[in-house]
Amino acid sequence: MNQSFSQDHKLIYVGDPMCSWCYGISENLAAVKEHYKDKLEFEVVLGGLRPYNTETMTDLKNFLTHHWEDVHKASGLPFTYDILDNGQITYDTEPPSRATVIVRSVDAEKAFMFFKEAQKAFYVDNKNMHLATSYHSILDKIGFDKTFFDEAFESPMMKELVKADFARSAKLGVTSFPTLILQVGDKYVVVAKGYATKDQMIATIDKVL
Repeated sequence: MNQSFSQDHKLIYVGDPMCSWCYGISENLAAVKEHYKDKLEFEVVLGGLRPYNTETMTDLKNFLTHHWEDVHKASGLPFTYDILDNGQITYDTEPPSRATVIVRSVDAEKAFMFFKEAQKAFYVDNKNMHLATSYHSILDKIGFDKTFFDEAFESPMMKELVKADFARSAKLGVTSFPTLILQVGDKYVVVAKGYATKDQMIATIDKVL
């Protein structure tokens, strides 16, 4: 394996904080990221699962319950289902994606940590991800300025930046989340499309490197 860290050798993770299979793969992905921490840059790209969606959690209750149960069976990760009875919160995945872009724009190293914590806030704590305050405990945990975040959360610039991520996801040819891509120079190899184990992803990456 090439042991040297190279800017054109990197892992590109395309996901959405409110994508249940992205939550399901999160611990496996964290293990892969750690495995290659000295060899490969790890970039988080926000794919946009259902940005600007207007359906409520209750509207999608049956659909989401089925998916969440499948993810729980595959990953063992916990889910809290109470939010599915909330008819006031829409299943709009743009706000947590925008929140991740804010953190990444200041400190790319903290982007994936924030992304994972946002997943827990939604799936376990059932927080309303449309509210900036829902992220405050995460920001405290990762050492990120809450005042800056709150202002950026409502800024037109960040709303445009997250759209750029959605466009990049499409340009990369990503059609489902989670997707993990290995970039080696101008070559892009899909490591995982959907749920995969740590060992499966590492084996695929090692074949290319």
